[in-house]
Parts: sequence; structure tokens; C-alpha cells
Amino acid sequence: MMDRGGMPKLDISLPEGTLAASPDDWRQVGGIIAEAFSEDPVNLWIFGNAAPMPTVFRSLAKSVYLPRGFCHLSGDVGATMWSHSSADRELSLIPTLALVASVIGKGSKGAVKRALGASSIMQKEHPKTPHLYLFAIGTRKAARGKGLGKALMAPVLAAADRDRLPCYLENSNPANTGFYRSRGFERMKLFEAGPGGPPLEAMWREPRGGPA
Repeated sequence: MMDRGGMPKLDISLPEGTLAASPDDWRQVGGIIAEAFSEDPVNLWIFGNAAPMPTVFRSLAKSVYLPRGFCHLSGDVGATMWSHSSADRELSLIPTLALVASVIGKGSKGAVKRALGASSIMQKEHPKTPHLYLFAIGTRKAARGKGLGKALMAPVLAAADRDRLPCYLENSNPANTGFYRSRGFERMKLFEAGPGGPPLEAMWREPRGGPA
């Protein structure tokens, strides 16, 4: 089944306390993810500091992952940003210009070049096999270690299993490798986000269980 945007429609059963984010929730989704990634090695290398991250992740939530994918919220403490691999994940001109201006103003020297380079490399390394793409998952710092990440991810993985869809992500923090492996993701390869940058870990999850 397809949604109105032509993307495969998943039957995702969300637990109590987890909601599908609406288009008006872009600030909240992006803000939670920005806080979660504020100490992330790859993002800090790209931007030089955490200051541009709220603008970046809010823009991506507003212009890409809410209209062309789907996002989930656990109160004001946890969020995810997903899309199908066939979705267009490129920002249009006006959001791109606004984003560039923000990164120039808040990031370190060369941040725009590193960000564009990382985006290009990630696109090149992205698998061609149809799959669900987990762009970001995170919780606010005060909510870490309480099982929210597992609760946010589990319903989508269950739906992917039912529809026999693999899942893919780029892990930008080695500290999270164990979490993703425990959810069924396996390393495909390591690749640099840019020349001299920290590695991204491409991870793939085959659907579990028998045929639907």
C-alpha cells in the first residue's frame, strides 16, 4: 500500500506515550535530535560546535522527514526521523539557503563545505536495495538510559519485519554500536564523512521472522 506521496505505507502500532509527529511538530522533533547529537563526533567535526544543530535538524524535519518520511515523538524527550529509501531527501532551494546562512553564522570555518561534502558522501554510500532509512534517533540528555530509544525503534522494526523490508542507518557515534547491534543491525562498512573526518558506520538490518 502506498501513501499519498507514493511511498510504501507501513502499519506501525505505536505504544502508549509514542505519537506520530505532525507537520507542526518540526521544531520539537529537530530540537530533541539536536540535543541528542550535541556531542556526536561526526556532527561536531562537520559544524565545529553544536550551535548550528538545532537549525539543521529542524530544517530537515520540516522540509524532508515530516513531509516525505515519518517521525515519531515520545513526549518532549525522544524523537526519530525515518524515510523510505525511495523518498527524495534533498532540501529545496530556499531551505538550503537559509540553512547555509545559519551554518556560516554559527559554525566554524569550513562548516558548509564539510556539511555538503558529508551529504554527498552519504548519498554515494547509500545502499540501492529498497529499505527503510533511519536518519536519526535520539533523546534529551536527561532521558538517556531509560529505554526510550528501544521503545521508539521497536514499532518501526516490527512493521518492517511484517513487510519484509530491510533497514539502514549511518551510525555516527561508536558508543551506539552496541545498541544498534542489539536491534539486529550489522556493520556493512566504515567510511569517512570527509577527508580527515571521523568514520560513519553503515549498518544494515535484514527483516526478521518468516514470510508475512
